[in-house]
Amino acid sequence: MNWEWSDIYSHPLWMVSTAILAIIARAQRKALWDPRACPVKLNGKTAVVTGANTGIGKFIALDFARRGARVILACRSEARGTAALQEIRESTGNQNIHLRLLDTSSLDSVRRFAARILEEEKELHILVNNAGASGLPSKITADGLEITFATNHVGPFLLTSLLLDLLKKSAPARIVNVSSMNHWRGEVNFDHFHGHNLNHVMDATYNHTKLHNVIWTNELARRLQGTGVTANSLHPGVVMTDVMRNYNFIIRFLFNLVGFFFFKTAEEGSFSPIYCAVSEEAEGISGKYFNSDCSLVLPAPPSRDPALGVKEYEFCERLTAK
Repeated sequence: MNWEWSDIYSHPLWMVSTAILAIIARAQRKALWDPRACPVKLNGKTAVVTGANTGIGKFIALDFARRGARVILACRSEARGTAALQEIRESTGNQNIHLRLLDTSSLDSVRRFAARILEEEKELHILVNNAGASGLPSKITADGLEITFATNHVGPFLLTSLLLDLLKKSAPARIVNVSSMNHWRGEVNFDHFHGHNLNHVMDATYNHTKLHNVIWTNELARRLQGTGVTANSLHPGVVMTDVMRNYNFIIRFLFNLVGFFFFKTAEEGSFSPIYCAVSEEAEGISGKYFNSDCSLVLPAPPSRDPALGVKEYEFCERLTAK
């Protein structure tokens, strides 16, 4: 009997069995740590979550609100931020949820946001740097920065630096930086910050920024030793969010098609950031990198180089100095 592999792949039974297997794989996907089983309350605590109007950020904010925290939604879009604000208030019954506008790609916006937080808030216990973008068209911002670097790294660096004294005053406090396992494919070249020598194929620039996130976090943790403020970075998982919104339709379609069966939902992607921000297990841990299962793992070698961490931190300080 003569047959071709194409005959098998095109057979209805093959397609049906593949679909069933994918559905089973999705149904069996379980997190090792579930925030819904975590009893920690955040009454009397204040948290800032960037990029909180959608995706992972919204689920992080929703969790904090359920725990009784005062939550500041730091969002670029007033319309989408307001919609998220209303949804979280209605869902949790917590009215102590507030919207403040923040565009991390603009250093002026970061400074205005931080100034308002320092003026209005007496304490800050949790800062989650979640806002980020991938696939942005190549552009240099008004600050002379490549836009993906500004959005994903320099903006969060400046925001954290401006809020550090308030975090120290409020200790114990936690800083959580959402990175990605893609940081393993990133490279360190400080020319990239200004858009030089960058390869804009797919998510290369995004990968570089995620590596800088981890390097910075580890150095920040070293500088915060003894203050009661911890800083950790993490990989939330391969998540179905609108982080792919800047790619063309075909790439987004394929990502969503595969992702429906095998990738995490935005809610599942929020588990590791929430773990780092509130869990008793993560208390006192600092300068570490967590994977999407909330487990401690080693990050890429450059992020474990103390000398590079110092260089990274001082370089970003110069970039953000007025």
